[in-house]
Amino acid sequence: PDPAPAEQLASSILEEHLAACVNILPEIRSMYRWEGEIHTDREALMIVKTSRAVYPRLEAWLERHHPYDVPEVLATRVEAGSINYLEWVLNETKSSHLV
Repeated sequence: PDPAPAEQLASSILEEHLAACVNILPEIRSMYRWEGEIHTDREALMIVKTSRAVYPRLEAWLERHHPYDVPEVLATRVEAGSINYLEWVLNETKSSHLV
């Protein structure tokens, strides 16, 4: 809902090696239909960089810890990227595989 909970979630995600990096866009405006009504809210947007192997654990973790009943959790495929960056993401998340 705002930057403070986003920062708390991001710190925990990083501590648990569920992601290598989390970007927080502190204020976006969301319009959506919920329970039959249209809502407009200001929210924080988190962009979480993780590996395909860790994604299911990250999604389950967010479902348990996010303050929303139905958090927006989406995965996008990376078609290309800096090999050094992609290796860094894999290295930062690989200890998550061990749990």
